Amino acid sequence: MYNTSLVYRCFGDPLTTLQEETATLAPLRAGAIRVKMRFSPVNASDLIPIAGAYSHRITLPAIAGYEGVGVVTETNGSNANLLGTRVLPLRGSGTWQQYVDCPAELAVPVPDDIADTLAARAWINPFAAQMMLELYPVRGKHVLITAAGSDCAGYLAQWARLQGAKSVTGIYRSAIHAQRLAAYGIAPLADSDSAGIKQAAAKAAVVYDAVGGTLAETILQAMPQDGMFISYGLLSEEPFSIRRRLPVVHWFHIRNYLDAMPASAWQQAFVGIWDQLRNSQSSEVTLIDFHQWQQAIAQYHSAGRTVKPLLAF
Repeated sequence: MYNTSLVYRCFGDPLTTLQEETATLAPLRAGAIRVKMRFSPVNASDLIPIAGAYSHRITLPAIAGYEGVGVVTETNGSNANLLGTRVLPLRGSGTWQQYVDCPAELAVPVPDDIADTLAARAWINPFAAQMMLELYPVRGKHVLITAAGSDCAGYLAQWARLQGAKSVTGIYRSAIHAQRLAAYGIAPLADSDSAGIKQAAAKAAVVYDAVGGTLAETILQAMPQDGMFISYGLLSEEPFSIRRRLPVVHWFHIRNYLDAMPASAWQQAFVGIWDQLRNSQSSEVTLIDFHQWQQAIAQYHSAGRTVKPLLAF
């Protein structure tokens, strides 16, 4: 049996660095399962490593993609009960390939009432949002969120309201997101409104920032000193300077918590995620054939995008 993967052997622009490579599938390792992929999304967290941002911890060649959903087609030993079930094959090899092998204990079963197109994107953004809200609670506090049109920010904003935030303000880049944010009960704020940003930051007890750069610096300068600023991304691709000791800046990366998380805790975290997703608004998706992956990446980068591109296998 053969497997086609999207592989990068050097760092650079994903559109030119990624290559389709087909090879014979190796025998399944002990304790692993093999999953035939159905859908895998395109996220910033998939593309940024290919560009070289984390080159110090990536061994090349590497297969792209971090999440997705598929059906178990092969098992061994005590894992036979998983055969034919839908799972998220996470924390194994990259998911931008037709078949993914992953440790059986880390494969997350998908509930029957969760659609494939939602399950495919149930890890990176929902897991990050849930964990940040647990680490940096928002009950009774004014919350400010940047990159509010993104999926992770959307979950952060909705779930912050459910957890009792006094108010939630979302800073957006494209005006197309303003109406959707308002429908979620989130106060929309354009990233071009400098005065409005400073005013919102001045009352924000918690800030979740995925942009960095000058926007992060503006917010930090205006925030109260007893606030918390959580940086979980640099979509601007620009670092930011910390010009005063307070407010405290926290750096959040999912990978910093995974090694210490036992399989039981990993599985339990998704019990909460499934419940949250059932009662949340998620972005629409567009399905793009796996072999048209360049189109999916280009669409991800398109200005004012409101849908999530999913690679369809």
